[in-house]
Amino acid sequence: MIKLDYAPRSWQKQCHQSRQRFSVYALHRRAGKTELAIMELIDKAMKTDKDLALFLYVAPFLKQSKAIAWARLKQKLEPLRRTNVIDINEGDLFVKFKHNGAIIRLFGGDNPDAMRGLRVDGIVIDEVAQIKPEVWNDIVQPALSDRLGWAVFIGTPSGINLFSELYHRAVDLEGWTASRYTVYDTDSLHPDEVERLKRDMAETSFAREYLCDFSAAGDDQLISLADAELAAQRVYQAPDVDHAPVVMGVDPARFGDDRSVVFRRQGRQAFKPVVYRGIDNMELASRVANLIEEHDPDAVFIDAGAGSGVIDRLRQLDYSVIEVPFGGKATRPELHINRRTEMWWDMKEWVELGGAIPNDSALKQELATPIYWYDSSGRRVLESKDLIKKRLQGAGSPDLADALCLTFAHPVAKQEPKDIYIKAQERAIKKDHDPYKSI
Repeated sequence: MIKLDYAPRSWQKQCHQSRQRFSVYALHRRAGKTELAIMELIDKAMKTDKDLALFLYVAPFLKQSKAIAWARLKQKLEPLRRTNVIDINEGDLFVKFKHNGAIIRLFGGDNPDAMRGLRVDGIVIDEVAQIKPEVWNDIVQPALSDRLGWAVFIGTPSGINLFSELYHRAVDLEGWTASRYTVYDTDSLHPDEVERLKRDMAETSFAREYLCDFSAAGDDQLISLADAELAAQRVYQAPDVDHAPVVMGVDPARFGDDRSVVFRRQGRQAFKPVVYRGIDNMELASRVANLIEEHDPDAVFIDAGAGSGVIDRLRQLDYSVIEVPFGGKATRPELHINRRTEMWWDMKEWVELGGAIPNDSALKQELATPIYWYDSSGRRVLESKDLIKKRLQGAGSPDLADALCLTFAHPVAKQEPKDIYIKAQERAIKKDHDPYKSI
């Protein structure tokens, strides 16, 4: 029997033993995550009985993949090479096991099309925070479907990206698991070095790099993930918010991959958003009208940029709605460069002062995504939707968070009961009117 040089630490044993079909491991720098990945691939490749089994190791760049994993993979497999159990292909960066034909191959996320069309039995994606979301969503997931392949995601937290999204999603999904191992869990670094790093690094940097803290906010992050998580844990009852006006924000879809979102808020409580995909403005207007009838909001704010058709149709139906231009002038122009920045800032303060949001992972991620800066006049500038998509390399539009921010467009007074009754009567009269009835 040939033995490979591997003595896993306790945390590595836990990962090997508790792994689900999809496993996400947040690990600090120098923890030994690449060794974990290589040994997981070797173990599964040696034991598989599947025909033409294929296992992949993927890093953000092919050169990075080769630098990080190739030499270590060959080092671990050296006893097998000496006994002529494997073939090594240096040009295409793969190892083939002669007894069952299984292959371990290295790829880079910078050329995802090279993996398109493959049938993959297992994959390790390293440094996931730097991987484009479409690598996983559009290429790897379909490649795993044929034979129900598995995936291991390893990396160190680095803001809001694919890694943070998968980590938080794994908590709620069947067949997924997520684990976090800090520098105090792995015994990978000498205690004196850990203390030096803690002393010399910025607190947020140490929290991200060595405590694997996804919620550690960057200096330019408007709403921290920690604050969003706290807001998601709060729940107010009806008596707590009955005194406050009901406000509705509507963010119509701009492009085909965007969603139309309707968010309702009453005081400190935001309710579960209603999300629509693939409907036109007329259909969206009809859906919004139904929600207005159901909840009778004191104000309805709609993004004017993509919602002009929705606004016009609702006004034709005699609903009072208010258009809000995201790029328009702020009500406090000396502080904010535009209305969207101003509304997001008001939403940030609402969250920090006790606002409650639905416990939705996508919403929390969106709230914690935009960064901000100051222009030459000292005004606050919030990162635009287009810049977010560019920075996060294909991430979706923050439609949920933008719909919620619309509920902060203007101060709103609660309707008096008499006003509610009169408005309902007026709408009923107009709906009963037949414009084609002969006089």
